[in-house]
Amino acid sequence: MRLLHTADLHLGRQFNGISLEPDHDAVLDQIAAAVAAHEVDALVIAGDVFDRAAPSASAVRQFNAFLARIRAETGAAVVMIAGNHDSGDRIEAMSVMTDTARALIRGTVAAEEPPLILEDAHGAVAISALPFAWEYAAREVFGDESLASPEDVMRAQIAAARAALPEGARWVIVAHGTVAGAAVSDAERPLARIGGVETVGAELFDGAQYVALGHLHRPQSAGRAGIRYAGAPLAFGFDEAGEEKSMSLVEIGGAGEVRIAPIPFRPIRGVRVIEGRHADLLHLPPTEDFLRVVLTDEAPVIDAMRRLRAVFPNACDLAYAREMQAPEVKALGGAPAALDDPLAVIGDFLTQLRGEGPDAAELAAIVATLDGLRGREEGA
Repeated sequence: MRLLHTADLHLGRQFNGISLEPDHDAVLDQIAAAVAAHEVDALVIAGDVFDRAAPSASAVRQFNAFLARIRAETGAAVVMIAGNHDSGDRIEAMSVMTDTARALIRGTVAAEEPPLILEDAHGAVAISALPFAWEYAAREVFGDESLASPEDVMRAQIAAARAALPEGARWVIVAHGTVAGAAVSDAERPLARIGGVETVGAELFDGAQYVALGHLHRPQSAGRAGIRYAGAPLAFGFDEAGEEKSMSLVEIGGAGEVRIAPIPFRPIRGVRVIEGRHADLLHLPPTEDFLRVVLTDEAPVIDAMRRLRAVFPNACDLAYAREMQAPEVKALGGAPAALDDPLAVIGDFLTQLRGEGPDAAELAAIVATLDGLRGREEGA
């Protein structure tokens, strides 16, 4: 059984106010080409199809045209779930007119999770598609007020999926969340309320031969090789500059063995950081890439960004190297002063600020001031 796993398309997203529609056209073309070239049995999209719950009309048209191409040009089934950026109802609505033998599209949480069953020479492969759900929605569906975290929700969904598995079938789970130990990036929204724990343990997926995950934008495995994030096809922030994006070609053997091969994306515009003197950078080859420019000039450069954009039209961010350096932290020569000793705290502060503590006159002034403050407190 051969699957192509991708996720986190974020159709409709912009990069620093610049439309990514042509970039998304390119990666959707690459996904469709890979589905056809590798004759995959199922295309898996693990959530965050769109960048927001109410996507633009152009983003919806773009995705509908892509699905129509997959249907017309390939024999692959489509398995898709809603992510935390998506409207679950909108994704669910896409399933109304689909061929249930070739598609499993899930947008909203449900108490029953029948899988899509695909057959190969070795028997059945059951694919369970578990859409992202917040705790309040899961509590209502499962009738369980104790569901209080993303892990609780995922555990309930997996239990429902496990109950619907055909005996002896190899199992694939499609889900959207943060598995403990995986590497995050700046572009991902948290999945838990402030102060809550959003990670789920890899052990929740025991029994599944492959887990196709969405939400984290870096391609990576989490817990074991068969629990994998395909990652986003495009870099959405400068913290991902220079990283190679990929989709995952997954082969599941008759005994449940899994082979994973990344297929790199080739974006039409990269995300890079360049550094140097302003005059030198102006002589680099022009590029359409999204750039963060770090200037090493000591003095500010007049009209720096306008002149850079004449060569690099998608320069998005400008910084000076001297301002990015962390200030030197001088050693205190011992443990920091206790906060209940204000005289010592002030002495430590002056030592860090100028390299020496208070002199005799300053010490006398500090003591007198502290004594005056204490007198006011006692008289209050």
